[in-house]
Amino acid sequence: MKYLVRDKAFAVGDDYWIEDEHGRHAFLVDGKALRLRDTLELQDPQGRVLITLRQKLLSLRDTMTLERDLAPLATIRRKRLSLVRNHYRVALVEGTELDVHGRVLDREFRIDYDGELLALVSRQWFRIRETYAVDVIREDADPALLIAVAVCVIRMAEKEREGGDD
Repeated sequence: MKYLVRDKAFAVGDDYWIEDEHGRHAFLVDGKALRLRDTLELQDPQGRVLITLRQKLLSLRDTMTLERDLAPLATIRRKRLSLVRNHYRVALVEGTELDVHGRVLDREFRIDYDGELLALVSRQWFRIRETYAVDVIREDADPALLIAVAVCVIRMAEKEREGGDD
């Protein structure tokens, strides 16, 4: 299933819909303004919070956390020793890891688990510049989690580019 994300709305305080491939509202990204740290909520169409995305404070390197039902779900960090393109590691609290790699700033990357493709993020399907898709490949994968991961790594890469951080 493909989900359509409009890039222009990634500012904190902005709310925007993510649509499924049939044009239906699938998720609402609610940007929480006036917070000490970046905070976003991924909600279902009925307004229930599915995943909260937060910038981690007091971290040596840029880190974002994901929470579900107020409990930690995952931590996302840039993999520092990677020689190839943008590479991020998603450590889930249950002990498994997801690998995110590709051209994140170009919106051309993949999310893998143990070498198996879970989701592909790409702009190639759209002519509109500010739009990309998160194509969830595995039917048993959690689309909300994979979309939250995509949103987080893009935010982290953009902040790193703006700050000139390695």
